Amino acid sequence: MRIPIARPFFGDEEKREVLAVLDSGQLVQGVWVERLERAFAELHGARYAVATSNGTTALTAALMAHGIEPGDEVIVPSFSFFATASSVLAAQARPVFADVDASTFTLSVAAARAAMTSRTRAILPVHLFGHPADRPALADLCAAHGLLLLEDAAQAHLAAIDGRPVGSSGTAAFSLYASKNATSGEGGMVLTDDAAVYERLRRIRNHGRSIADDHQLLGFNFRMTNLCAAVGLPQLARLPAWTQRRIEHAAFFTRELRNVETPTVRQGYRHVFHQYTVRAPLGRNRDDLVAELRRAGIDARVYYPRPIHRQPIIQRLGLGDVDLPVTEALCRTVFSLPVHPHLTPDELDFVARSVERLA
Repeated sequence: MRIPIARPFFGDEEKREVLAVLDSGQLVQGVWVERLERAFAELHGARYAVATSNGTTALTAALMAHGIEPGDEVIVPSFSFFATASSVLAAQARPVFADVDASTFTLSVAAARAAMTSRTRAILPVHLFGHPADRPALADLCAAHGLLLLEDAAQAHLAAIDGRPVGSSGTAAFSLYASKNATSGEGGMVLTDDAAVYERLRRIRNHGRSIADDHQLLGFNFRMTNLCAAVGLPQLARLPAWTQRRIEHAAFFTRELRNVETPTVRQGYRHVFHQYTVRAPLGRNRDDLVAELRRAGIDARVYYPRPIHRQPIIQRLGLGDVDLPVTEALCRTVFSLPVHPHLTPDELDFVARSVERLA
């Protein structure tokens, strides 16, 4: 593709850190992981951080650390990456799918309330594409019913509501996958303000033990390697500048694009544009438009063409019998354009002109 959807950048700093790990001989979890945890927590204004092997294990470990058990129900959006629901299944709980807000694409508070039952233990909103879900209203809902609010912030590094970064309170799980706003190649991070949850997380990611041969909890090998952390450390240092560039690129598209419906940014919310996601014009076939953009050299992508509740495994488990009209409509009409921080002015202009011409 002439203009890819993501363009990861690695400089001399990453190379030096990786070589330092190799020279140390300490490849598994160690000092570099601890440095990354401190840096990530500080950047997001959080009390504690626990690194994991990827974003999915971050979510799974967070659910387990909060005591989610077999038979518990966790309300999740269906318009998201599959890991939002598979992490609930991995924690042996039951995902219950709710619809999303038509403007922000994030979990609808009203839909979450309607999905609650006597077995509901948690609500798991997704800060989708970099726009925070309505955390204040969801937190009030959870507080009123004694539920856990766990945030899927895999796509929302440095996203904020009224100046407070997501993950600065409560518990939130992030991804450091290769295409994310900052990457460690593979990796995840859980932020929490709960000391007891923090200690359980540290044990769960290391086979449930605190010291050798003392397995007090059920745990797994969810550890991050020092090699991954070495890549992630310089990425975090660049993240604030990269985030500002994403926001500027998104603002350019929003000014220039008239033939597609551009993203909503709720008042007081900081959208960090992991993806710049638009809706195809009424009457225009989304898939045809995406194909034409790709032929023009623009790596337009569809996230997500099939909602989670219609995935074959979810159907076989009997969990997909729900009516989610907004989710279904979004899966048919939205697509994402390159918005990463390494786009040149000429590339931005080419993307905008191509969308206007083809849409």
